[in-house]
Amino acid sequence: MKKFHELTEREVLAFAISLEEEDERVYADFAEGLRQDYPASAAMFEGMREEESGHRRRLIELYQKKFGEHIPLIRRQDVRGFVARPALWLTRPLRIDAVRKEASTLEVETRRFYEKAAARTQDASIRQLLDDLINEEREHEERAQELDKENLPANVKEDEERAQRRLFVLQIVQPGLAGLMDGSVSTLAPVFAAAFATHSTNDAFLVGLAASAGAGISMGFAEALSDDGSLTGRGHPWVRGVICGAMTGLGGIGHTLPFLLHDFRAALWAAGAVVIAELGVITWIRRRYMDTPLVSAALQVGLGGVLVFITGVLIGRS
Repeated sequence: MKKFHELTEREVLAFAISLEEEDERVYADFAEGLRQDYPASAAMFEGMREEESGHRRRLIELYQKKFGEHIPLIRRQDVRGFVARPALWLTRPLRIDAVRKEASTLEVETRRFYEKAAARTQDASIRQLLDDLINEEREHEERAQELDKENLPANVKEDEERAQRRLFVLQIVQPGLAGLMDGSVSTLAPVFAAAFATHSTNDAFLVGLAASAGAGISMGFAEALSDDGSLTGRGHPWVRGVICGAMTGLGGIGHTLPFLLHDFRAALWAAGAVVIAELGVITWIRRRYMDTPLVSAALQVGLGGVLVFITGVLIGRS
C-alpha cells in the first residue's frame, strides 16, 4: 500500500477516476435495490450516479490531456487511510436508513480525498477541477443527509416509511410472531402434562426442553421452505427460518425454565406466571404490528393458551 503523500499528480488523478467509478456503480446498485419499494429514493440515487459518471468523464478528459491515454489502476485498497467498505449494496433487501447513511459516508470520504489532493497539487488546471468536485461532492453529502427536505416531499417520505414498516413486518415480525405463538402455546400441553403426570420438576424440564427444541427446528424449516420471498417480498427464506425457529424455541423454553426449581409447587406457579407474561407479549405484538384490536388479540391468544393448558393438565392427571 502507498501512503497518500507518496502519490504523484498522475496517480492522484488515476485514483480519483477509480473512486468516481466505484461510487457510480455503488449508487447504481442502490437505485436498483430500492426501485421497487422506495422509488423516490431510487430516482435520487440514479441522479447521483449520473453526476458521478460526469465527474469521472471530466477527470478522464483532464488526465488524457495531461498524461496520455494509459490510466494506471489504483484502487482504494492500494492507498493507506481508506477504510474498507462493507458491501451493503449487495444485500437484499436494502434498508433505506442504512443506504442513506452509507451514501453520506461515501461522499464525506470522497470530498476529504479531493481536499487533500487539491492542497498538494501544483498544477492549476488539476487544482481547479478538484476544487469544483469538492463543492459538488459537498452537495451530494448534503443531499444524502437531507433527503426528506430536498428530494422527498412529505407524502413521499410517509409512503416510504410505510413501505419500510411493511417490509419489517413481513420479514421480521410475522415469522417471529408465528414462532413465538407456536412455541408459547403448543409446548404448554406436553410440559404441564409431564409435570402433573410425574410430579417431577426434572421430568417436566426435560420434556419442555425437548418439545421446545423440536418445535423450533420444525417451525424453522417449515418457514424457510414455505416460499423463497421472490414474489411475496418476505425476504430471504433462511433468515425467516432462523427467526421463526429461534422465537419458537424461546417461546417454549420460557415456561420450561421454572422447572429447574426443585420445589414442584413453586415451579408450577412460576411457570404459570411466565405463561401469562408470554401471552401478554404476544398480545402486545399483535396489537402493535398486526393492527389487531387489543381485546380481540387478548381473547384469541388467551383462549388458545387456556385450551392448550387445560388439555395438558387433563392428560397429565388422567
